[in-house]
Amino acid sequence: MSTVAIKDSLSALDTTMRAMGTAARDAAAALRVASTDAKNTALLHAAGAIRARRAEILSANVLDMEAATARGTSGAMLDRLKLDDKRVEAMAQGLTDIAALPDPVGRELARWTRPNGLDIQRIATPIGVIGIIYESRPNVTADTGGLCLKSGNAVILRGGSESARSSGAIHAALVEGLRKAGLPEAAIQLVPTTDRAAVGMMLEGLGGTVDMIVPRGGKSLVARVQTEARVPVLAHLEGICHTYVHAKADLAKARALVMNAKMRRTGICGATETLLIDHSALQTHLAPILDDLAKAGCEIRGDKEIVAAWPAAKPATEEDWRTEYLEAIIAVRVVDGVAEATAHIAKYGSQHTECIVTEDNMAAEEFLNTLDSAIVMHNASTQFADGGEFGMGAEIGIGTGKLHARGPVGVEQLTTFKYVVRGTGQTRP
Repeated sequence: MSTVAIKDSLSALDTTMRAMGTAARDAAAALRVASTDAKNTALLHAAGAIRARRAEILSANVLDMEAATARGTSGAMLDRLKLDDKRVEAMAQGLTDIAALPDPVGRELARWTRPNGLDIQRIATPIGVIGIIYESRPNVTADTGGLCLKSGNAVILRGGSESARSSGAIHAALVEGLRKAGLPEAAIQLVPTTDRAAVGMMLEGLGGTVDMIVPRGGKSLVARVQTEARVPVLAHLEGICHTYVHAKADLAKARALVMNAKMRRTGICGATETLLIDHSALQTHLAPILDDLAKAGCEIRGDKEIVAAWPAAKPATEEDWRTEYLEAIIAVRVVDGVAEATAHIAKYGSQHTECIVTEDNMAAEEFLNTLDSAIVMHNASTQFADGGEFGMGAEIGIGTGKLHARGPVGVEQLTTFKYVVRGTGQTRP
């Protein structure tokens, strides 16, 4: 393509993207005052449309899977991309669950009266226009579209090229729901191109129309968004999650939790990537836990003590403690007590999700109170790090930063607030 043709193509794309931003801004104004009934009607009709279009969605996904397989896409990415009857139903049920949640818009967060009689309220309001940039998982189309709608935000979705057909079929169902509820169809828009230049345009803010960007994908995508964005970003870079088997862990419970935390779905951000085992539990707990993992097809990489105690393990490197595998590999290290376990997590973790397995409640409280991760758990699989499992209907992602939202980001986390001040004629002296 000639230089002139490239410039013309980018100019046309810029025009398209800016028009989407303007339409989203107008839709956000309408959603800000939309009734709860209207939003719920749209969500329920969208859920029904997903169920009615199941065959169409699955057919589109088959084409996406075939193309991804031909490109040599990894097994973890293929698992994220794949849809089946169960996953399609989960998307529909997620929208239904979101509809059942209380409306987060208009909540009174605080209220007080000043000595001069001023009545002050802090009220939850929508953020405005949210841009979602994601890879692989077509269910993100439904989850984020539904969450943004319920929280009164317009959303611009830019899915990955590998899931373009699937996302398009799901988006059509969401638009059907908006149409039947009488809400603007521009409330949920899907970028109509896989051109990577569209991502850069969204990161620049589409002429000031985008209020926040949320990336959902691999480390390279998130890093690019955090580096290039000219608007606020809500993201987590990696999910380096830990499970710590304490000296007083119940063996049966530890075996079940570690197996689920690592192997239920290896390609999600809540999968445990590093197993820490207390030195005092080494003789009783290590072999049964690692035998379970190995039989399930998991590769074990251990420190010197682990290799000595379980020779089938591969020697771990320093890099293993910092790696989000997203596949059937786990790094295993011996630690001596809660303090050493939490020190390891603080040094190598990504502040996502950590679990302690123990029957000692004092040790558990020390672990939970010491760590600064977004989600800390006691005797529960790290794979519960999910908005749906937290009762949020779905999630837009897991926030690991310190500002605005941490942990699963649901409808409440997609609001900001404003102050409403009522007086009776007060003037400031």
